[in-house]
Parts: sequence; C-alpha cells; structure tokens
Amino acid sequence: MDNLNAQTFDWQGHRGCRGILPENTVSGFLKALEFNEVTTLELDLAVSKDQELIVSHEPWMSETICTKPDGSAVAKNEAMSLRIMDLTYEQIKQYDCGSRGNSRFPEQNRLSTYKPSLEDVVAAVRVHCEAASRPMPRFNIEIKSHPQGDGIFTPKVEDFVKLVIAELERLKISQLSCVQSFDTRAIKAVHELAPGLTLAFLVENKDGHEANLQLIDFQPPIYSPDHKLLRKKDVKALHRKGIKVIPWTVNDVKSMRKLRRWGVDGIITDYPNRIAEAMR
Repeated sequence: MDNLNAQTFDWQGHRGCRGILPENTVSGFLKALEFNEVTTLELDLAVSKDQELIVSHEPWMSETICTKPDGSAVAKNEAMSLRIMDLTYEQIKQYDCGSRGNSRFPEQNRLSTYKPSLEDVVAAVRVHCEAASRPMPRFNIEIKSHPQGDGIFTPKVEDFVKLVIAELERLKISQLSCVQSFDTRAIKAVHELAPGLTLAFLVENKDGHEANLQLIDFQPPIYSPDHKLLRKKDVKALHRKGIKVIPWTVNDVKSMRKLRRWGVDGIITDYPNRIAEAMR
C-alpha cells in the first residue's frame, strides 16, 4: 500500500481538533470534518452516573479547561473530586469546558460548550455528513481505564468494555470504529468479547514494540505509539508482522512529513488545518 496516497492514509483529528477548538466537543469534531483529509475522529471515553458514555479525556472535570455551574473555574485541588461517574449527563452539561480555552493551545478559539455523550457526537456527525455530502468518518475511541481507577473513576474494566461494545452496536458504528487503550486489560477484554472490532494498542513507554507486544496474547491490528518514541526501523518491523502503525500526537508539519516518508499508516494530530501543508 502506498502510504503517501491520500486515499489510504488515515489522518485522525485528535480529540476533534484541539489546536483549533475545545477538545472532545461536538463543535470540535464537526470542525475537524471540515478538513477533507480527516478520515477519523479520535476521542476518549468516561462513564457518567447514569451510565452514559461521556467524551472526556479525564474521568473528572479538568482544572485546566472546565468551569463549574456557578461560573467559577475548577481548582486544581478539587478537580479529581468532581468525578464524571458521580454526575448524570444533565449535570455534566452544566460544566463549561471550552470558554477558558487551553494555555497549551494559544490558537484555540474559546467556545462555551460541554462534554458530550458519544451518542450525541455520533448523531451530530451523521447530520453534518449528510448535509455536507461527506462520507461518515471512522471513530478511534479510547477506553480511559487504569487499574488504580477501577471503581473510583471508572467502572471495572470489563464492565467499561461491555458498555462500549454495546453502545457501538446500538449506534451502528461498530464497523466504523477502532477501540484503543493503554490498558492491556481493556485491549484483551475487547479482543475476547468482540473479536471483530478493530483494536489499537496505545504505547507511551520506551520498552520498544517487541516488549510491548508480549504484554498481550494476540497481535493487534494497530500499534499506536508516541511519535517521539518511533523509529523508521520500528515501522518496517511492525509492517513485517502485518501491524499498522499510527503514531500520536503529531502537530508540526516537519514531523508529519518525516513520518509519512517512513511509511506510517496514519497520523493523529491536534491540528487538522496543517494536514494540507504536510501533504504538499
């Protein structure tokens, strides 16, 4: 496969388009789709008190981007006590997680918005794609689980996985979805309970792909490392195993071009507006 071919390369909007609009929001996902090169929307999931899958990077209200219903900013010392699993979806909507902006992304336009449910994101994307005569994108969905968070910030990992699988089926996006996680327990559970789902193994350590792949008892379709840890020889070795390589989070054009020359199968970026330049 020619990875420089725009028809086969998987450009993914990280948390929508975090460099342009607030992360993991309906507005951000729809904005990402304005860039025709984007083929996949990358997002994270948490679980609310009423068992809704909420699109959020943290399973709590972040002190970096969120404002409480009374209009005051979430403080660092209280953020982790504002657990999404303690709040209903209606309560979650009362928190503004866009108006404050994000100091790490100075080009991001501020917008009053909230953490949406996966259902609401998919519904909005369907309406947008139909109106724009655009094909539906794929969804790269991260299960944000960790052994230390089980029963505290998220359900037990197998229950979390079952919720995700059931919702993807209910929303009729299983065939459009990839489930990703750093948590090997989640990866193994998805593989066992829904072997037909595409999986991506997220990695952020320096152990190397051979050591990491030994942590799971099967070969994942996609290996997704921090791009700073990736080498050209890794891409070749993973491809020899039949594993696709989609690194994260690549935000500068020079790195995008280098990784494409190396033959990666896709790139996850906060800046979909930089893709066109990277492809020139």
